[in-house]
Amino acid sequence: MTTPSVAEQTEGQTIPRLLHRNAVEYPDLPAITSLDLEGQPTLTWREFRTAIAEVSRGLAGLGLAPRDRLLIMAPGCPDHIVADLAATHLSAIPCTAYATLSPDQVRFVARHSAAPVVVLGGEAELARWRPVLDDLPALRHVVVMDETAIPAGDDRFLSFADLRARGREALAADPDVFERSWQEIKPDDPLSMIYTSGTTGDPKGVVLSHRNAIHQAYAVTELHHPPMHATNIAYLPLAHIAERELSIYLPIVWAGHVHTLADPSGVVGALGQVHPQSFFGVPRVWEKMVAGLKNMLGGVPEDRRTALLQANELLQQGYKLRSAGKPVPEELAERIRQADEAALAPIRALLGLDKVLVASSGAAAIPVEIIYFLAGLGIEICEVWGLSETTGAATSNSAEAFRAGTVGKAVEGVEVKVAEDGELLVRGPIVFLGYLQEDGTIAGATDADGWYATGDIGTIDEDGFVTITDRKKELIITSSGKNIAPTRIEGLLKEHPLIGQAVAIGDDRPYVTALIVLDDEIAPGWAAANGVEASPEELADHPAVRAELERAVESANSRLARIEQIKRYHVLPKTWTPESGELTPTLKLKRRVINNRYSADIEALYATVRDPSPATPS
Repeated sequence: MTTPSVAEQTEGQTIPRLLHRNAVEYPDLPAITSLDLEGQPTLTWREFRTAIAEVSRGLAGLGLAPRDRLLIMAPGCPDHIVADLAATHLSAIPCTAYATLSPDQVRFVARHSAAPVVVLGGEAELARWRPVLDDLPALRHVVVMDETAIPAGDDRFLSFADLRARGREALAADPDVFERSWQEIKPDDPLSMIYTSGTTGDPKGVVLSHRNAIHQAYAVTELHHPPMHATNIAYLPLAHIAERELSIYLPIVWAGHVHTLADPSGVVGALGQVHPQSFFGVPRVWEKMVAGLKNMLGGVPEDRRTALLQANELLQQGYKLRSAGKPVPEELAERIRQADEAALAPIRALLGLDKVLVASSGAAAIPVEIIYFLAGLGIEICEVWGLSETTGAATSNSAEAFRAGTVGKAVEGVEVKVAEDGELLVRGPIVFLGYLQEDGTIAGATDADGWYATGDIGTIDEDGFVTITDRKKELIITSSGKNIAPTRIEGLLKEHPLIGQAVAIGDDRPYVTALIVLDDEIAPGWAAANGVEASPEELADHPAVRAELERAVESANSRLARIEQIKRYHVLPKTWTPESGELTPTLKLKRRVINNRYSADIEALYATVRDPSPATPS
């Protein structure tokens, strides 16, 4: 019997229709659990949908109408997802805003979206909204999850509990209204909106359809073959396309079990608690995991450390052979099996990754050495590539077809090609409806043939594997006219556990330099292990740290062409965060901000030496 295509499986499906299926077919299976709130029960699919129905009727009572936008700024929690899906059932367009937005950025997204209702978490979110609340003419109601944070004497505010209670009464009075509210929703209707992180200007409102999200979910399912009812952890911001797809839409398709975690820094502990079957990490998550493991190995007895490293090397050998499309010799395969069972399986169990069936990474490039090291632990990362505008993954590696260092092949039903200037173009049912305009209309962003220009530069090999080389707007063009991809340089630097962030500089300059930021979590542990006594603020200038960073730069340079090599570098004492302004909420570099903020340090790197060699610190 022929397996139906993804397009055939998704035909006619909408998110509310799939939710209804889950409540009917899997009513007592777990749907969502909060890892933050002790004593809060897990919601089954029946209970989850009931909560959505109650909040949906509550929002309708506030006047939220089809095509209205609902803005949410709150930690990742069950109520957050309930509010999102409640708006969906009204044909409204929910949108989560990053919790790190400044008041000015809040004003921009609130005015641009013209949201009549916003849902906020509590005092932290209110602090960002208070300065602009009276400058938002479309805003009529503010729903707050933490009712203790609601300001007195302002009738625009109500608690989430009150909203749900109102909806519960309305639902009891006329349950058919809710069921009718979603029946007319079509696959190509708007489902949700995501604001881009704004690396090159004002954020854009990316509007996705039900077809976009559901095709993406079924394409991922066909690629990785996860079981129904798979478990995962939602720990990234729900303003991020990856987390929206993986923790809202995919679990609806799989009737899975989502575990929400408000603070991403607690993900290591959450892994040990949940032992998920599906886990997505942005590169920084995997990089920190590898750095922590390498630091840990320094304290392991030598015989045990040797056994672990030998086992890791064996598994890497097998992985590299398979990555190259070559068979693993039977004798090597048996040695791998024995080493894995004896030395590495306990490590995976300790990490909480022993049950993972799908481990993936995206949103930025992950250094191939990180992929190899993790593969040496039996954790094989499927790197993906995509954007908010492609509803997440346009391409992906898989267990059956992968090539380390690439982002895999186009997912089913999707086409990817390279334009004449090297830009990657995407066409297919995952390409978004368009960008929200200030008048509420949605403007398409594809050409006449349906191709979306991604802004990423890349190549496609003869087997269909895609390699990303850089962002079109981020390429360094030196004063001699050489084109250089900064992300490769930065990725090689960040392979060293001491380096948390790095940015390559060189546009219109005679050579490449770098700004380097220590990893604020790894550096103190490294210092203690190496007998370095210094405060975190002093580490950047300590001779031992400087010597180690020099070795890290030399190691990176050894794998770069001469024109790409870092000639000088400067170490900064404080880490970069979205709050400090150098990173977007998705942890991408804001290169323009960095160039402006550290212009004096950058000028100093070019002030005294024309073309130094080897690399020298400033």
